[in-house]
Amino acid sequence: MTQVLDTPRVTERADNPAARVARRKAALEWIAVHALGVAAALFFVLPFVFVVLTSLMSDQQTLTRDLVPTHWEWSNYRQVLDTPGFLSWWRNTLLYAVLGTVLTVASSLPVAYALAKFRFRGRNLSMMLVISMMMLPPQVIIIPMYLFWAKQLDLSGTLWPLIIPMAFGDAFSIFLLRQFLLTIPNEYLDAAKVDGCSEFRTLIRVIVPMAKPGIAAVALFQFFYAWNDYFGPQIYTSENPGAWTLSYGLESFKSAHHTDWNLTMAATVLVMAPVILVFFFAQKAFVEGVTLTGVKG
Repeated sequence: MTQVLDTPRVTERADNPAARVARRKAALEWIAVHALGVAAALFFVLPFVFVVLTSLMSDQQTLTRDLVPTHWEWSNYRQVLDTPGFLSWWRNTLLYAVLGTVLTVASSLPVAYALAKFRFRGRNLSMMLVISMMMLPPQVIIIPMYLFWAKQLDLSGTLWPLIIPMAFGDAFSIFLLRQFLLTIPNEYLDAAKVDGCSEFRTLIRVIVPMAKPGIAAVALFQFFYAWNDYFGPQIYTSENPGAWTLSYGLESFKSAHHTDWNLTMAATVLVMAPVILVFFFAQKAFVEGVTLTGVKG
């Protein structure tokens, strides 16, 4: 009886060294993984922290080796906002990014729906054309496009040559949405058709609610592209400062304040802040949409 009662104790004592080794190994793995994560996070965060701290320094302190402001100069941001034209750059960028994003999603979703769910002759060829357009650099066609918008339609000096084409779809957005729509089972579409829904109503009532992560990913990609676009505004709006965007206006601001690093960094923070906030609040939908896009080919 004594041997039977002592057996678990002996086994427990024998297992204790192995359990301690396993726990120690798990702890070391946890520390290693999180240390790499912290190092990677610092690699991306520290430049932004440097920009923010520099934006709150005085113009004399920015020329020193100090990393932390001795006096927090919040007035730098007010001085940047009071710069002539800065608020108009904000307004133009917001118009370009928001309106361009809405037009891109509204025009790309029906095309992606047709390529993903319709069976018609030439569908594969159409998909190949979309992919080939993704491989075409915009610099290749910029000269004929500029001549068309500037000479034929007289829209140079405005943002409309950049916004209007978004109403006709975007190759990358079509491809991304098409890949996401392939993950939606066709049974849902068949059930909607049995209930008497037309193709347009099926798209609005069935596809759009189920494709929200993919739509959010496409919208964020397009918003970030338009917000950070420098090449397009430089080509079409350089002659009209009233139509400049933040990305192009920031270059002009930097040239005018090339020695005022605190003001330059404050303007940079004001340009980056909306993009960071949008991604922070929409990152869940963005990551989910990108993750589910490549599930089915």
